[in-house]
Amino acid sequence: MHAILPLDTDQPDFTAGPRRHSAEAEQRWLLQYLPLVKRIVRQLALQASQVMDREDMEQIGLMGLLEGLRRYGEPDAQFPRFASLRIRGAILDELRRLDWRPRQLRQQTHRVRDAIRALARQLGRVPREAEILAATGLDCAAYQEHLRAECGEAIESLDVLLQEQHLQFAGETPGPEARVLQERLLSQALAQLSERERLVLTLYYQQDLSLKEIALVLEVTDARVCQLVKQALGRACQFLTEAA
Repeated sequence: MHAILPLDTDQPDFTAGPRRHSAEAEQRWLLQYLPLVKRIVRQLALQASQVMDREDMEQIGLMGLLEGLRRYGEPDAQFPRFASLRIRGAILDELRRLDWRPRQLRQQTHRVRDAIRALARQLGRVPREAEILAATGLDCAAYQEHLRAECGEAIESLDVLLQEQHLQFAGETPGPEARVLQERLLSQALAQLSERERLVLTLYYQQDLSLKEIALVLEVTDARVCQLVKQALGRACQFLTEAA
């Protein structure tokens, strides 16, 4: 692994926005919040490691962090949440540019999803993993890959929606009123979820745990965590979309 190099923020082609801090202050803040970048990269790497390595993701995340610093002003207790949106947004934008889910993988995901829905209708209940494997012809490894892809889509959908909500409220500069409005919406969205669903999202978005780590905390399988994440994010996205 190569060390993360400090960003050269004085380059004329650097486009993170107008500077609000001195170069020294920016480097200090970047180093302070580098662990946040690394945690977000660790989360996203599970879904995206096949198209971008962690070092590149961290560099892009640092660009998002710097943009956040320049838009936000002096960091305070609320800054990490704002910065997280910028970091995740920067990485996801680049992943989309690289087509991190090739067409063949997307088609396979849709086929498996349709097969699972048909099986659920046939059984009149949520199918068990063994029944899904038998119906789709997937082995355990391929099914886990499908679940990770499903999780990735759900996580990306909520991240994009949160970013859109933030821009809608905040414009170019996130003032206190905009942050309060966004916090209120998020609280209302979480209130629509079950206790277990809220716990999963809290562990992921606030405690910065990976899906595998959440599975260990809840003492369930990775597959079950993916199901909970997808279910919770789907309901949260629906609420935020209707509230927009």
